Order: sequence, then C-alpha cells, then structure tokens
Amino acid sequence: MKDLLVGDIGGTNARFALWRDNQLCQVKVFATADYTSPEQAIEAYLQGHGIARGGLAAVCLAVAGPVDGDEFRFTNNHWRLSHRAFCQTLQVERLLLINDFSAQALGMTRLQPGEFREVCPGQADPTRPALVIGPGTGLGVGSLLRLGEQHWQALPGEGGHVDLPVGNAREAAIHQQMHRQIGHVSAETVLSGGGLVRLYQAICALDGDTPRHTSPAQVTDAALGGEPRALAVIEQFCRFLGRVAGNNVLTLGARGGVYIVGGVIPRFAELFLRSGFAASFADKGCMSGYFAGLPVWLVTAEFSGLLGAGVALQQSLDH
Repeated sequence: MKDLLVGDIGGTNARFALWRDNQLCQVKVFATADYTSPEQAIEAYLQGHGIARGGLAAVCLAVAGPVDGDEFRFTNNHWRLSHRAFCQTLQVERLLLINDFSAQALGMTRLQPGEFREVCPGQADPTRPALVIGPGTGLGVGSLLRLGEQHWQALPGEGGHVDLPVGNAREAAIHQQMHRQIGHVSAETVLSGGGLVRLYQAICALDGDTPRHTSPAQVTDAALGGEPRALAVIEQFCRFLGRVAGNNVLTLGARGGVYIVGGVIPRFAELFLRSGFAASFADKGCMSGYFAGLPVWLVTAEFSGLLGAGVALQQSLDH
C-alpha cells in the first residue's frame, strides 16, 4: 500500500511526515536554504525512510502564500513549485496544496491538553468562525469554520499584509518612523521575526538610542534578561499584535475564539501573557464590549501546521 505524505513549508523550515491512521509519523524538519526545491527536500526525506519514487499515493503541502494556478511561488523563501512537474518528478498521483495558515487553522481541531495556554478567558461559540494568527518568518492569518461533526473548513487569506493599526500617539510616531524608512507599513512589517528587529530599531531611533541588537533572538534574550529597552519593544510588539488580532475578530465575527500560533511568541511566552496584548485586543471604542468572554489561547504545539495538512488530506480523501 502506498504512503501518504504531508508537509508544512514556511519561509525558514520545511516539515514533512507520513500520514498513517489519521496521525503523523516520522516527522522531520529541513532547512529550506539547504535545498533548491521542495521536490529535492522531499526526495531526501523519502530516501531517509526507504520510500522510492512512485511510493506515494497522495501528498498535501501547506505552503506560505496564496495558492492559485499550476505554479506556486513561496512568499518567504526561494522555492517554486509546479503542480504538474511535482507530480511527474515524484510520480505522485495526487497533490493537494493549501495555504499554510489554512493548515494551521485545521491543526487547531487536533490540539491536545498541554499544547495551549489561556490568554483571555471565555467560552467559544462553535457556530462562529475562529481566528488563527501568528508571527513567524511572516505574519499568518487564517480562519476556521466548523461545518459539522468532525468536518471543518479553513478559509485562506493574506491578513498579515493589512496596514499596521495605530492606537495612540506613541504608536503613530513608531509608524511614522518606519514609513520614513520603508514606505508602506503592513502588520507583517512589525509582527514577524524580522519585524521585531525593525520595531527595535524604530524605537531606538525615536528615543535617540543606539541599537545594540541585530537579530530577533538578541532582542528576545535581552528582554528575558530584563533589559528595559528590549522589554519595551516586546511590550509594544504584543500590543500591536493585540490590535491586529482584534481587527480580524471584528471583520470575521470570530466569536469561535482566537488561537495565537507561530514561532515568535512562544519564545517569550511569560512576557506575552503579562503584556498589554489583551487590553489592545479589546481596545475598539464602542465595540470593545464585543470582546467580553471571547477566549484567546497561545498554542505551543510543535507541529500544528503539519497536523492540519494531514486533516486537510484526510478530508479530501474521505470526500
């Protein structure tokens, strides 16, 4: 019997696994910079598990960017993928491409106890959409609808590229500083790994301070070590994330709850949980009351996007 393969490909890492009995098996992570194409990385994965070309019945790949047409260009890495050429190269009969945050959204349906933490208490309405949002290499935004018992639909979008919202004079000054440097300031400009450094540099410039950190890890480590400037940057990062998430909740009517995912926030989870995220999240003037009792969770599951790709593949095969 041929195998099923699932993948979750972001800007930095590509995660692959076999999908057996509705669960992940043999998960392995590859650096996208080490391979010229997704086919090359998958062949390396298959060789490592003794699977020859033609040994896969179907593949589902969660990919960072809008999915449309035969050729897909990854938003945050150098890979390209042709649906036709991929199937020919790997001798695969069926390839399903889904947006990476559609996969993240579907992965929320399989969370286990201990894989998420409460940020804002409340009761989710299962008849309404849920929002999935997360800073990583970029800023991903997706939504999840429950269609029936054990059947879900994830709606893809590019909500990370909306304009960065401004809620007070300090944030307006930060926005203006960034706009002078780069022009248009999207949410992803700040709410991503690289965006954390950009925010740090903008705040240093505003306050007449010389930047000392040049990577997201350095800013995060400095904040965790108690450095006041880095702590202020992390706090502002969390507040901007709250504003963007709140805007998406109002747009979607996302009373099904909010899931914070991605690789950035878990690195400073305790600071995030103590931050002004919740206050900024609900800071919507006459609509602030809409957020009462709306639950928010910080997801710490390691492979939720990969799991969501499995859920998407299983639903595709079952229907």
